[in-house]
Amino acid sequence: MLQHKPKLSFWQIWNMSFGFMGIQFGFALQGGYMSRIFQTLGAEPDEIPGLWIAAPLTGLLVQPIIGFLSDRTWSPRFGRRKPYFLIGAILSSVALLFVPYSPELWVAAGFLWILDASINVSMEPFRALVADKLPDEQRSYGFILQTLIIGIGTWVASNLPWMVSKLGIAESNDTSVIPTNVKVAFGIGALVFLASILYTVLTTEEYPPSDEDKFREEKNKGRFLPDLLASVKSMSGTMLKLGIVQFFSWFAFFTMWSMSTPALTAHIYNSPAPIEENFNMNIASEKADFEKMNSAFQAAADLVGSNMGVYGLTSMAFALILTFYSSKNIINRKWIHLVSLVIGGCGFLLMNFIPDPSYLWMCFALIGFSWGSILSMPYAMLSSSVDESKMGLMMGLFNMFIVIPQIIASLGGVNTLSRLFGDSPISPMLLAGTSLVVAGLCNLLIRDKNVSHG
Repeated sequence: MLQHKPKLSFWQIWNMSFGFMGIQFGFALQGGYMSRIFQTLGAEPDEIPGLWIAAPLTGLLVQPIIGFLSDRTWSPRFGRRKPYFLIGAILSSVALLFVPYSPELWVAAGFLWILDASINVSMEPFRALVADKLPDEQRSYGFILQTLIIGIGTWVASNLPWMVSKLGIAESNDTSVIPTNVKVAFGIGALVFLASILYTVLTTEEYPPSDEDKFREEKNKGRFLPDLLASVKSMSGTMLKLGIVQFFSWFAFFTMWSMSTPALTAHIYNSPAPIEENFNMNIASEKADFEKMNSAFQAAADLVGSNMGVYGLTSMAFALILTFYSSKNIINRKWIHLVSLVIGGCGFLLMNFIPDPSYLWMCFALIGFSWGSILSMPYAMLSSSVDESKMGLMMGLFNMFIVIPQIIASLGGVNTLSRLFGDSPISPMLLAGTSLVVAGLCNLLIRDKNVSHG
């Protein structure tokens, strides 16, 4: 049991959350550019969701374990959650440096496993730290401020390859390798990841257990699998209902991350990725056609990534407004989450109707409302309904409702369900929009006012 928690100032909460800037750099570069890397290395659109299975599988395995371990860690020098921040940051930074240098498709897929596992080592304890440090009445504020930082990271990281290209970094002439601007962007991401985590580690103190003897006794008694199974059996109805909302929310965003590049480069920009096997590279005219199409695809992919960054910008503005409001007022988390998810769903659906690419940013702006809410409201509601002594494990367990829909999506869910919307390249985005609207409406299942208000 932890000691009484005093209210923290804006800058104390900012410092403890700042490391999420780096985590989001990693996630935004992964989400915005891994499919592009896969396509550059020869993957066809139908193969991409399966290549992404690394991300949810590593989350399913890593987050509950890290949550369990961090619940049972205490060092007067290093704290409870901070050692995991730092280990994950070092591993993630190394992986980010190497991902864009993958020579083959299977190497890139392997690096995605390593990168996502490493990011998860850092990410899960950050969620638990907010609940560790803040009293219940400040948790909505804390998670929203964390979302503000995530929004900044999403926007900057999503635009990095475009920014780098504007600085005059030359593209590679070899169409079978990752563009230079993407390589430089991933290198910058690695540096930001490590630096932001170090900032949080050096500026944040963690509370010790109120009774260290009892803490050591419980630590020695704890066993991962029995504790995990007991926690699964004791999940509250509120956690299960939030899990349903999370299921449809994260199915939608996984679909966006894995399929937005092939869907939007083809449907919005009319520049699908050319498949080298379909061209006879020994014939000069066909080789020239391939290089022209590939150049158009890479330029379109830069624009897709830049437009995707807008959802981070909107989530940042959304979080900024809520930060000011929730610092002094109680908010209705359930209705904020419901409306935000439906707005984001409309953003996806509108992609099928915009008259030209100049309107695409508006679609992602609407999606940003959903993203800002997904990163704050479910965790704020969850933290008010679980045992604080198991906060790390329960946050890791809650991640199950995030990764299972992504696993289903990657194992054929996206390809199969997208066909319900026709054979157009934009079909996966229509699927994502529908899933997000369903997620929003599922918030009506949550009836506990102590959970929905805070």
